[in-house]
Amino acid sequence: MEGKLVERLEAAVARLEALAAGGGISARGLPDIGGADMSSDPSIVAFDDLMDQYAAKVSGAAEKIGGQVLDVSKLLLEAFSVEKKLLMEIKQTQKPDMAGLAEFLKPLNEVIMKVNSMAEARGSEFINHFKSAAESLSALAWIAYTGKDCGMSMPIAHVEESWQAAEFYNNKVLVVYKTKDPNHVEWAKALKELYLPGLRGYVKSHYPLGPVWNASGKKVSAAPSKAPQSGAPAPPCPPPASHFTSEPSKASSSQPKQGMSAVFQELSSGNVTAGLRKVTDDMKAKNRTDRTGVVSTSEKQTSSTPSTTTPTVKKVAPPKLELQMGRKWAVENHIGNKNLLIDDCDAKQSVYVFGCKDSVLQIQGKVNNITLDKCTKMGVLFKDVVAAFEIVNCNGVEAQCQGSAPTISVDNTSGAQLYLSKDSLEAAITTAKSIDINVLVPGATSDADW
Repeated sequence: MEGKLVERLEAAVARLEALAAGGGISARGLPDIGGADMSSDPSIVAFDDLMDQYAAKVSGAAEKIGGQVLDVSKLLLEAFSVEKKLLMEIKQTQKPDMAGLAEFLKPLNEVIMKVNSMAEARGSEFINHFKSAAESLSALAWIAYTGKDCGMSMPIAHVEESWQAAEFYNNKVLVVYKTKDPNHVEWAKALKELYLPGLRGYVKSHYPLGPVWNASGKKVSAAPSKAPQSGAPAPPCPPPASHFTSEPSKASSSQPKQGMSAVFQELSSGNVTAGLRKVTDDMKAKNRTDRTGVVSTSEKQTSSTPSTTTPTVKKVAPPKLELQMGRKWAVENHIGNKNLLIDDCDAKQSVYVFGCKDSVLQIQGKVNNITLDKCTKMGVLFKDVVAAFEIVNCNGVEAQCQGSAPTISVDNTSGAQLYLSKDSLEAAITTAKSIDINVLVPGATSDADW
């Protein structure tokens, strides 16, 4: 036993000397912080092993690719290095309150925000690399778990859920570079291994119930109150009950619902499948004999109306609702159709809604991800998504989640109403280049207003 301990100490000293003498990107990122007394701690040694075994693969693949992929990989490893520093400080720190915890985690948050900035940039051919890294880094937030009432999943589940959101973009990297560049494929596979089984196994072995703070350690004080900065964590939200006790709320509840809100209320109230259009086998792409779409009688009559002048005809693609290649539901170019329904789906399929206007789509069952692109006054009612629900280039859309959604993103959109269920209150919601975005959560009771 003593011999093994001596070997570990010698190895730790050798690593510190190498870090002091070396340069460039390293699997360990930043130099160790905390002193020699931490180098023999089992959890810290295990974190070093995690970096040696898995992060080194990400580093090696990134160096082969170079450029922006190398830059985002450096930031990713820096975030892991900061996490190691925080784990070492936790062993010497008392458990802080929410404000103190936000201040304690600020160094980690700042690095993650740098990666998020790269993921939000436009025009890079490596955007899927950036988004995969940005989504995956949310897994490091397991360190903020303080108990079952803290508003997040337990550490192991949180790591798994965070990677599920990142895997959507990581798979895109694999598909795009499968036959183009094996180095990118190696990077994507190494990134996944860093979290599954890497980080998940580490958390399961050492912190399955969250970090263990030192009751007799130093205290963490919150930062002085000042104007919020772009990278600083937001303060805790007030209790939901405070949003439903004011007079304006009561007055609004007495008014009849209008527009998409009325549609969602009707769909949620009773027999939601009554009158909805069913997707039969002959409507699926693999069984169809034509791809021209169906034109209604009213549309024919409208197009045949005589006119004294030559009208300007805008070419519009036919409406479509079909399953393509067994993996992707395509819902396109529907106008004024509030009875769209997808009820034969599974968690491996995705849903892509494009160019729809004044329509409502209901998705029954779990799917991998849902994307709304260039839609106007579109409503979507869905249950569960594995990766993400995305709204891009839309105007005046509404979406209601009846189950769970780990990630919701809104990009370049004007006017969006998001209705969350109690199971989706932990969703990570991100917006970019968007205005008038509202998030509505359930009231304290079933009869309370949103």
